[in-house]
Amino acid sequence: MIELKLPTMTCEHCVRTVSHTVQQVDTAAKVAVDLPSKTVRIESSRERQAFVQALSDEGYEPAA
Repeated sequence: MIELKLPTMTCEHCVRTVSHTVQQVDTAAKVAVDLPSKTVRIESSRERQAFVQALSDEGYEPAA
């Protein structure tokens, strides 16, 4: 399980973009986005860094 904090995620449009971005990295990934806590949980066999890079490219750089 990969959990990332996305401080710039603020609305439902962000939720859709984050979900879509994760699915582009791994179509088989299970994604759970929690807007109030600004987190995304990802179940995937892909490396964490692949998701970090893809989300950063979309403007949702995960917090350290």
